[in-house]
Amino acid sequence: MKKYLLIAILLITFKGFSQDVKTFFNKVDTFLKANVANGKVAYSKIHDNQNELNEILALAKDISVSEKDANNYQAFWINAYNITTIKGIIDNYPTASPLDNSGFFDKTAYELGGKSITLNDIENKLLRAKFKDPRFHFVLVCGAIGCPPLIAEAYMPDTLNAQLERQTKKAINGNFIKVNSKKKRVEGSEILKWYKEDFEMNGSEIDFLNTYRTEKIPSNYKLTYFTYNWKLNKQ
Repeated sequence: MKKYLLIAILLITFKGFSQDVKTFFNKVDTFLKANVANGKVAYSKIHDNQNELNEILALAKDISVSEKDANNYQAFWINAYNITTIKGIIDNYPTASPLDNSGFFDKTAYELGGKSITLNDIENKLLRAKFKDPRFHFVLVCGAIGCPPLIAEAYMPDTLNAQLERQTKKAINGNFIKVNSKKKRVEGSEILKWYKEDFEMNGSEIDFLNTYRTEKIPSNYKLTYFTYNWKLNKQ
């Protein structure tokens, strides 16, 4: 009898966690659809009414996700990063840039997923270090125009790989790089320089870019980097 009771408790607990994660994804999706357009965020609108944002973060505080369930885990932490970045901007609003706020990425901690954690820790310890996937750089949005654009939807476990592929292709065929055929040169976002090791895991940086480029870059082109735009990605 005790054995069956324990199994029942575990099933109920698991169901509770599952429901919380599903609710989190759905609330993030609704929030982003209402407050994001063309990669820009309605910070002023959110600042005036923070209830929905705070409700999402309260829900995320005690959610438990396991890296063994990679899609669920990654989707949770990607959404948590993007929502918490918005929270950081709102807590310092009005602001011209996330960099105008000391410790924005590496000192300010948030209660998420049962942890007290910074934005840098989410990116570098919970995602990059565990999964070695350079596509994270195209979905983690730091609140600046230089970032790949924030999409007006949540990243969902069932569609995560397709969303990662879509956003990576969109960036690499868009403003993330600039090709100058006359000078045989390609300029890339400084993200390529800052996280060089991520983009060279299976070849050169240009090899990585050509994996997603519609118009391939010749291997003899010189790669340089243009200055990152840290201006706030506000509507």
